[in-house]
Amino acid sequence: MRFASTRATVQRIWTVHLRPQTGGPALACPRCTPGPVLSAASARSAALTHLARHAHADALPGHLRTCQCRTRGCHWHPRHRGCAGPVLLALTCDRSGRAWRLADACAACAAAMSHTAVVPSTLLAAGRAQTVACTPDAARNTPPFGPAEQRRVREMLTYLAAALPRFSSPAARLLALQCALRADHHGQIRLPHGFLRGMRLHGRAELWLELEHAGWLRPSGGRRSPVQAQLLDAAVLHQAPGRTARIRAAQWALRPAPLAISPALPSALRLASLVLAAHSTAGAGGGDPDVLTRQCGQPLQQLEDLLDQLVRASVVSGWHHHHDSDEIRWELSAHSPPEDAARSEGFSRQPGSGP
Repeated sequence: MRFASTRATVQRIWTVHLRPQTGGPALACPRCTPGPVLSAASARSAALTHLARHAHADALPGHLRTCQCRTRGCHWHPRHRGCAGPVLLALTCDRSGRAWRLADACAACAAAMSHTAVVPSTLLAAGRAQTVACTPDAARNTPPFGPAEQRRVREMLTYLAAALPRFSSPAARLLALQCALRADHHGQIRLPHGFLRGMRLHGRAELWLELEHAGWLRPSGGRRSPVQAQLLDAAVLHQAPGRTARIRAAQWALRPAPLAISPALPSALRLASLVLAAHSTAGAGGGDPDVLTRQCGQPLQQLEDLLDQLVRASVVSGWHHHHDSDEIRWELSAHSPPEDAARSEGFSRQPGSGP
């Protein structure tokens, strides 16, 4: 006997299009009235903001969410072994950047989709009600850093890989990460000049202009100290847990133990090191090449060159691209295995250990 469901079906697929028009692109959503004409610089941010609002409005308990890709015959990706893993929010854009889709998809389907990044649940939590309370006693008893900070940084790197243009520079990505994690609940950022000097980003006005041109933030305050800006990305404004926990993650990103990353390294190497640290456990790690290239903002060939440079800088003891599983694996120098064990695992202690 089958019981009829009284629960209304909640649509868990949202799409927007940026349609060229005289004066600038217009945002078109099948579920909303036509939007106003936008400036080219703010169009991308407006599209992501619109999708985030739909996701908030159509919130659904986790146990009721299903893979929307599967319900449509899995036409969004090449064939694979089938649905598997938790249901996630997958953000997809086409090659032109004019069409965006946010939808529930299982982990297997999301990984098989091209031009797709998983939106962390911490970015789409339902408002500040889910913010974790932090009392002074709790803060004193909290260990310095751990898996929670690492996971939060990894999630933010994943989100920024989709929210920022693919051509965003490594230095701009490092700055965006700190801004996203340190912003208050109004999206306001205050970064002291000394902090920016420590990151080797002080006086880099072109980085702020790069993020402003992407429609991601708006600098304010001129030459004041600290440097101030306003985030324009609505999804980042609704993060959970609270700011204290996010600042801890931002601190971990500056010194992602167990890696010892020199601030004197070029920005591309520092970002690549941070991405490796975010995907490492017990001194070793691995990841899908497509995920790593998106988070580093580099093509695969350039990523492999960066890995070779990290070996020479003694940040990584070795790495290997396993073509059978299409996974890049690495070993961190702080946990270098014996020479024989490294060879047996397919690691090389010399640069050029890729394919």
